[in-house]
Amino acid sequence: MKNPLFQSASARKWLAGTVALLVVLASGIYFFPWDSLREPINRYVSEQLGRRFAITQHLAVRPGLTSTVRAEGVEFSNPEWASEPFLVKAGVAEFDIELLPLLLGKVVLPRIVLTEAQLGLQIEPDGRRTWALSRDTSDVSAVPVIGALLVNNGSVHYRAAAQGANITAQFTLAEEAPDQLPLRFNAKGKWKNEAFSADGRSGGVLQLNQNIQAPFPIEVNATAGRTTLKAKGSIANIAEFASLDATVDLQGRNLGELYKLLGVVLPSTPPYKLRGKLLKKGKVWSASQIQGVLGKSDLSGALSFDQSAAVPMLTGKVASKLLDFADLGPVVGLAPSGSSGRIAGAASGKVLPVATLDVDRLKAMNADVTYAAADIRHVKALPLDKGSVHVKLKDGVLDLEPVSLGVAGGSVAGRIHIDANVVPAAFNTRLDVRGVQLNQLFPAVETTKSSLGKISGQFDLKGRGNSAAQMLGSASGDVAILMGKGEISNILLEYMGLDGGEIIKFLVRGDRTVQLRCAAAAFDVTDGLMTSRAIVLDTTDTVINGRGRVSLAKETLDIVLEPSPKDRSILSLRSPLLIGGTFVAPSVGPDKAALAGRVGIGLVLAAINPLLALAATVETGPGHDADCQAVLAKAAKPTAGKR
Repeated sequence: MKNPLFQSASARKWLAGTVALLVVLASGIYFFPWDSLREPINRYVSEQLGRRFAITQHLAVRPGLTSTVRAEGVEFSNPEWASEPFLVKAGVAEFDIELLPLLLGKVVLPRIVLTEAQLGLQIEPDGRRTWALSRDTSDVSAVPVIGALLVNNGSVHYRAAAQGANITAQFTLAEEAPDQLPLRFNAKGKWKNEAFSADGRSGGVLQLNQNIQAPFPIEVNATAGRTTLKAKGSIANIAEFASLDATVDLQGRNLGELYKLLGVVLPSTPPYKLRGKLLKKGKVWSASQIQGVLGKSDLSGALSFDQSAAVPMLTGKVASKLLDFADLGPVVGLAPSGSSGRIAGAASGKVLPVATLDVDRLKAMNADVTYAAADIRHVKALPLDKGSVHVKLKDGVLDLEPVSLGVAGGSVAGRIHIDANVVPAAFNTRLDVRGVQLNQLFPAVETTKSSLGKISGQFDLKGRGNSAAQMLGSASGDVAILMGKGEISNILLEYMGLDGGEIIKFLVRGDRTVQLRCAAAAFDVTDGLMTSRAIVLDTTDTVINGRGRVSLAKETLDIVLEPSPKDRSILSLRSPLLIGGTFVAPSVGPDKAALAGRVGIGLVLAAINPLLALAATVETGPGHDADCQAVLAKAAKPTAGKR
C-alpha cells in the first residue's frame, strides 16, 4: 500500500528540498574554510585563559559529536608564574574533542597526538598547575579529561616543588616495533631533590583515561640518589598509575633511604639487592615473591603498602634463612660491617648510641610486620643463634612485641614500647632471660668453656629520651641476673683472687672446675644510676661478694668484688678487686692499698728470713657458704623499680 503523503507532488518537492538543504549544510560545514577562523579562535582562547594561544600555520576540522581537530604550528603559553614558557609547543597537534561536554564547560579530549612537541608541566604546593584551562589554575575542575596521548619526537619538562621533582624527558617513537614497545624515552633531573635518571621503552599510546583498562607495556631502568630500579611489566592506567603488574629489581645503599623517595618507613640496612613481583590496585601496593640479600644476609617474604587511609599502612612477613649479625648493626645502632666497630651514632668516648630518634618517620605511617631469622651468624659480643620480632607501629607508637632471641642455648624474650607522641619520647622495656648456658655465653673466653650452668634474668626499664643514650641515661627499673647450681672454672676464680699458688698448680696440672652453689647480680635503677642490690658468686672454693654502681648516663663503672676463699693456699695476695673506668675503656685490678699492705708485710718478714715472707701470703680460708636461697630471693626482688 502506497503512503498517501508521498503521492502529493507538493510533499515530494518539500521533502526533496529539505534533503538538498541538509546536504548543502553538511557540505558547507565539511568544506568550511576552518583555517580562516584561526585568528578569531586564537584571540578568544587567549582572552578567556589570560595567556597566549596561537595556531600559527593551519587549522582543519572534521566535525561531529566528537570532532577531530588538526592544528599545525601550535603555541600555548604557560601562566606567568611557571618556569617554562610553553605548556604546549608542537609542529602538529591532532586531537578529538567531545562537543556535548564542551557546551557544559568541560573539555574532554579522547585522543591527542603531538608531533615535534615540547610540553612544560608544573604544579605548585598551593595547587596551581599549568595544565588547568582557566584563569584560576588551582581549579581542579578546569583540568581537561584526556583519554589517550601519543607524543612523537618530543620532550616533557615536569616540575613539582612538593615532590622535589625537576625532570626533563625525551620521547622518540619508532615506526616499527615488533615487541609492541615503540616509544623510547630518556629522562634526567631530580626526584625528591636527589639526582634522577631513567630510560626505557613503552607502548606508543599512553592511556590516561581512568575508564580504559587496556594493559600498557613498559620497561624502565631508573636511578634516584643511590637507589636503582629495573622494572618490566604493564600498567592499565598510566595517569593514576593503577593496576601495575611488573617484575622489579631494586638495589641501593640503605633501605631506610626509601622513606625519602617513596614515603615507606623501613629500617636502616647495609647495601641490598632485592627482586620481586610488584602489583598495584587502586592505592594498594603489594610486593610478593621477594628474594634478595642485605649485606651478607638473605631476605624473602611479602609486603603490602596501603595508601587509601590518611596514614599509610605497611603489612607483611619477611624472613631470613641466614642473618649475618654485622648486617643487623645499622638497625640496632651498631657500626656497619667493615667499619672500625664503634657503635654508630655514639659520642666520642661513649658507647651508647646518641643518634636521634626520627619522630616524623614513626608518625608517617602505620605498620604490622613480622620478621624471623632462622640462623644468626658472626656475633662477637653475644652468641645469638636465631630471633624473631613482631613490629607494630600505630599513630607514632612503636611496639616490638614479642621480641624473641635465641641466646647461648637459652632465650631472651619480651617487649619494647616507644611512644613518640610525647617529647622526649617515652620507652618501656621488659626482657626475660631464660636458660642461657654459661659455657656458651662467652665463646671467646677459654676459661668459661668448661663452666656449666644456666642463667636467668630480667631487664625491666622505662625512661624518656630521643636516643638510646638518653633513654638509658634516664631509665629507672630493675636489672637482675641469677644462676643456680653449676660448675665454673677454678682458674678464673683464682685469677680474680690473685692466688699465685693455685694458679701455678693449675698451670702445671691443667684447669679444673669447681661446684657453683649460686650466683647473682642485681641492680636497682633510678634515673640512669644502677645501684647493686646483690652481687654474689658462691662456689665450694670461694665466695665473692660485691657492691657498687654503674652510671648509664655517664657510662662509668664503680664495682668492688671481695673474694673470700674456703681453702688454704700459699702465694695468695688476695685483695678486693676493683672494676672501674668507663664503658669504652673499663679497668680491672686489685685494690692497690690493700695489696700494698700485704706486700709490705711480706717484705719485712723477708728481711728477717726469706721463708717467713710466705707467711704473709698464706690464706687461712675464712670464707663461708652463702645462703643461696636468701641471695637469689633478694636479687630477684626489685625495690627501685617498684618505687
